[in-house]
Amino acid sequence: MEQNENEKEQAKGFDLSKVIEDAKSVITQPVEFYRVMPQTGGFTEPCIFLAVMAVLMGAMTALLSLFGLGHIGAMAIGFSSLFLFPIMALIGSFIGALIMFVIWKLMGSSKDYEASYRCIAYASVIYPIMPLVGWIPYLGTIVSLGLGMYLMYIATMEVHGIKQQTAQTAIGILAAVLLLMQLSGEYNARNFQAKMEAASEKWQKSAEDASKTFEKMAKKGEDMTPEEAGKALGEFLKGMSEAMPEDVKRKMEEAAAEASAEAAAKSNE
Repeated sequence: MEQNENEKEQAKGFDLSKVIEDAKSVITQPVEFYRVMPQTGGFTEPCIFLAVMAVLMGAMTALLSLFGLGHIGAMAIGFSSLFLFPIMALIGSFIGALIMFVIWKLMGSSKDYEASYRCIAYASVIYPIMPLVGWIPYLGTIVSLGLGMYLMYIATMEVHGIKQQTAQTAIGILAAVLLLMQLSGEYNARNFQAKMEAASEKWQKSAEDASKTFEKMAKKGEDMTPEEAGKALGEFLKGMSEAMPEDVKRKMEEAAAEASAEAAAKSNE
């Protein structure tokens, strides 16, 4: 009898229609949803909700990767997100809930960790939206973070009973810090990508120039001497070195210096 009841509870946790209903409620009526959201009952239901949202996010990412890049490698990366996103999202949700639990406690909340986790888990309703806006430089980050912080603002008042002014101040500061960090990270990533793309084009040109040199000598029926081969190789490597971004070149030089120092230290031993 007890086993049957447990099976019923487990089946109830996997109710997809309940997940869809909750998702609609969070999107269309976030204030009402968080106001009546059950704050107890275990972690199974919110974890399942978050996992479904993460799978949808992975599916959207995989679909967009087909249109954005359109080759087999990109397809494999895109579809791997179907498995990676749920795992990463579940791990990150417990860490994020712990951080928000501490913040809410500092704000005067009397709720336990489970209530905080449920607030975080149901805010994952924005996951499927993130890939749709993420392709827009910087604006996608602002929209995604803005939606997430808005739901945290609502949860702060409706679940944790924090006054509106306090909630606005605390969540506003948190949103500003996260926005600065994410925009800075996105800028650095895009800047690095642009440098590497430019370097790749120059490397390709250097390879083409070297290939043309070899072809010309072959057409003339001349055998390449070691000196000529060394010169051609030197010009090719020089072109690659000049095309390399300065920050990448500096990091490679630092890594080489560290490796050389370690080798010297081991030889002295």
